[in-house]
Amino acid sequence: MKKVATNKAPAAIGPYAQAMIANGLVYTSGQISLTADGGLIEGSVEEQTEQVFKNLKAVLEEANSSLNQVVKATVFIKDMNDFGAINEIYAKHFGDHTPARSCVEVARLPKDVKVEIEVIAIVNQE
Repeated sequence: MKKVATNKAPAAIGPYAQAMIANGLVYTSGQISLTADGGLIEGSVEEQTEQVFKNLKAVLEEANSSLNQVVKATVFIKDMNDFGAINEIYAKHFGDHTPARSCVEVARLPKDVKVEIEVIAIVNQE
């Protein structure tokens, strides 16, 4: 196993890694709307989701992967009424690539954000 760490995404706010690589796959920790310097995007669910994807892209890039390599995504949302707005941003970033996905509404997320996303992706072999 290999730990993934990049300063282009927020540092872990607990005892975990930004991602781990094992058996040719990268497993990201859930990304929220923290910026790389630790600031919190507290705006609309669309603004928060954009930051989440910025973070996911940075972590995947560090792991030698990308959104096009994602096989499974898990989306945690604070309010299912935001599903449509989140889905639009999600679809924009994945384009024609449509990985398997779960989406669940949760009572509360870290820092009281509106969305958190984690992914599993294939690592490019060099």
